[in-house]
Amino acid sequence: MSGIITVTAPVNIAVIKYWGKRDEDLILPLNDSVSATLDTNVMCAKTSVCARPDINENEIWLNKLKEPFNNKRLQNCLGEIKGIARAQKSVDEEFLSWNVRIYSENNFPTAAGLASSAAGYACLVTALAKLYKVKTDISALARLGSGSACRSVYGGFVRWHAGVKPDGSDSVATQIVNSLHWPEMRVLVLVVADTKKHTSSSKGMQCSVATSELLKYRVQNSVPKRVNDICKAIKDKNFATFAEITMKDSNQFHAVCLDTYPPCVYMRDVSHKIVEVMHKYNEICGQTKVAYTFDAGPNACLYLLEKDVPEVIALIKKVFPTTKQDFVKGLPESLEGFPEIPDFDFLNLFPIQPFNKDLLKYLIYTKVGDGPQEIADGSHLLNVNGNPIN
Repeated sequence: MSGIITVTAPVNIAVIKYWGKRDEDLILPLNDSVSATLDTNVMCAKTSVCARPDINENEIWLNKLKEPFNNKRLQNCLGEIKGIARAQKSVDEEFLSWNVRIYSENNFPTAAGLASSAAGYACLVTALAKLYKVKTDISALARLGSGSACRSVYGGFVRWHAGVKPDGSDSVATQIVNSLHWPEMRVLVLVVADTKKHTSSSKGMQCSVATSELLKYRVQNSVPKRVNDICKAIKDKNFATFAEITMKDSNQFHAVCLDTYPPCVYMRDVSHKIVEVMHKYNEICGQTKVAYTFDAGPNACLYLLEKDVPEVIALIKKVFPTTKQDFVKGLPESLEGFPEIPDFDFLNLFPIQPFNKDLLKYLIYTKVGDGPQEIADGSHLLNVNGNPIN
């Protein structure tokens, strides 16, 4: 009888964006991308899997709801892993004949532009690979579920190589540096909306590939140099260069979305206000202390160094006032030590007046972390009989 395998996997936030595929079925991107993997102690997907002879059909549960198992990407991931297991003879044929039950949940909003599919599929394929005892490149398997998921199988900073081969065998992720390389790096996620976005990333990409002239320019001219330059900045821990490239790439990505016909609009008025505030903050500081980036959604991810976190959180609380007591979530350090009326001179002189209250739902304070981890403490989402624990 099969045991339960449970894995947690991280969110990753791209600083060089993936947008557009050269092959829809294999999920092969038009360009390389670069991301930071975030701490699973703050944001993660958690998945339990098992295979048993008494499961009548393959099943998947997402965030307490049973979903149909007819998702092509999901079937591709399971089929590929079973095929590798059969070739490697890692488990016997009887085990391969059993159906699986998958139970997955996120501790952050799903489909809101916070890379939930990346964490989810990285978690799923890691768990299934352990269930079937296969030895293979997990990033290539995760890519079959969600392109950016291939970056979530490694910690630290990660590069997804677009590759050139038609079969996609060279479209894999590699680690640029591990999570300990730049220990001062921190991330603030400003949640503008935690509801499902209007245009999915998959649909938006297809429209951009078909209609955007700017996307072609981006792929051929902008991204190759940016990828090389930001990888060097990460290795050198050069924050100013890292930040400038990150913001420029985010801006260009959303320009591509607007250049798409009809346009894909992911940022909101509040998102643009965040951009304005961060540029003004950097200008007043006389140096680039914070970088923003927006994925396909309205929520901002701010990269900054640990020493500047108190000041930036104080600024955000001033300009985006909140009535919520638990506005700041995440790392323990974020929950104390930030006075309600900070004594920072710049706050009194900051030229942008406070906006309306509660434009931001909450703020998540986190850092760069490691890749997927198997849970060994028995805190599974399935019980000993393989049934969901609700």
